[in-house]
Amino acid sequence: MAHINLSEGLPGISAGFAFRPETAKPMRELAHILLHEPGSLTPGERELIATFVSSRNCTTFCALSHGAAAANHLGDATIVEKVKANFLAAPVSAKLKSLLVIAGKVQQDGKLVTASDVSAARAQGATDREIHDTVLIAAAFSMYNRYVDGLGTWQPSDPAMYAQMGKHLAEEGYITPSIRQPVGA
Repeated sequence: MAHINLSEGLPGISAGFAFRPETAKPMRELAHILLHEPGSLTPGERELIATFVSSRNCTTFCALSHGAAAANHLGDATIVEKVKANFLAAPVSAKLKSLLVIAGKVQQDGKLVTASDVSAARAQGATDREIHDTVLIAAAFSMYNRYVDGLGTWQPSDPAMYAQMGKHLAEEGYITPSIRQPVGA
């Protein structure tokens, strides 16, 4: 049960967004820019970063919805599970692994990221923008996760619900173009 009076039946972050649409708008736009708009990291890689951070924060709603979005982009849900379980052994690029090291440190405390971490990512081909975006995705998802958990939002257990959310997020992003109303982050 939510800690405040949120709309019934809205899962995870959607309930908080419905409660304060004026704060939802920039939060959804940020998610859309970071995860869905064109960039040198694929949308699947960026969704994996969000999933990784959310799983480390134990936020079921975000880990499963973004994991489903990543699986839709990648065409393989097992990669998502392997990244969550042990990203260093997962079948992803060395560059993404080096960025996940940075994301994991940001998830704990941004001050843990070292010049050595950044150099290691650069040595694997990461650009400054990719490093920047990794840090921002990790920081933003730590905030989103704390928002979902801090409000005590409903986090469904039905895997089909997450599969549907993930498909929508992968195909449409975080802002519905026809009415410019963002959807679940």
